[in-house]
Amino acid sequence: MWRCALSLFLAAAPAFAFDEKAALQESQAAIGRQVGDYRLIDSNNREVKLADLRGKPLVVNFIYTGCSQVCPATTQLLAGAVQEAERVLGPGAFRVATIGFNVPVDDPASMRAFARKFGLGSSHWVFLTPKVNEVAALAAELGFRYEATAAGFDHLLQVSILDREGRVYRQVYGDAFDAPLFVGPLLQLAQNKPVPQDNVLEGAWEKFKLLCTVYDPAAGRYRVNYVVVIELLVGASVMLGGIGFVLLEWRRRRRVVDANQIPGAGPPLAS
Repeated sequence: MWRCALSLFLAAAPAFAFDEKAALQESQAAIGRQVGDYRLIDSNNREVKLADLRGKPLVVNFIYTGCSQVCPATTQLLAGAVQEAERVLGPGAFRVATIGFNVPVDDPASMRAFARKFGLGSSHWVFLTPKVNEVAALAAELGFRYEATAAGFDHLLQVSILDREGRVYRQVYGDAFDAPLFVGPLLQLAQNKPVPQDNVLEGAWEKFKLLCTVYDPAAGRYRVNYVVVIELLVGASVMLGGIGFVLLEWRRRRRVVDANQIPGAGPPLAS
């Protein structure tokens, strides 16, 4: 989850428990969904329709310009992944759109300052501000849930990859972007060879990464949540132990049945 400093008018907002599992389910449910043709404003105060960005794969991430650590860091990590993808696919093979979800604070001027401050953007990367009354609907269509808290915003670290027609193709999670999990879907779309989500392992891997990490505000990044890892290991051990017990019991009963079926065999031993 991102926890960013909020402006004063949000500081008094009531705190909500952010349900990561529900957020992940909503995010995954967006895969295959057609995103509407929303009208947004870019950092140069020009109107951009999402339909204008179709025709090529589109990478979408949400940020909050008032965030001082996580949003800039993760967006810069995304920039590195974008460079790697452009090296593989070639410049202009896909587009990137960074959307400010804390409107009206994330206006075009703030988005422009955010991009310049961290050296982000190119002719294929736009920074966009949605309409105040449409940001929630746009985020929901992309499977992006966010909650305002007294400390900031809670939400998944999520990057959405859309196909040429504007349908959500993949969701990538975490504060780091593994090249195969990010470049792979873009390569599939660029080659016009989409792969069904059920046939790949990246979704399961990303879910594991999400569930087994926790944000460390002191370090300004995510770290392994050893409590969850231990719980998973204990659960796996119990499950394997149960399977082993069932197999041993099945073999014992099988031996008893076989002994009873052998002519002249003595009575089975009591267990």
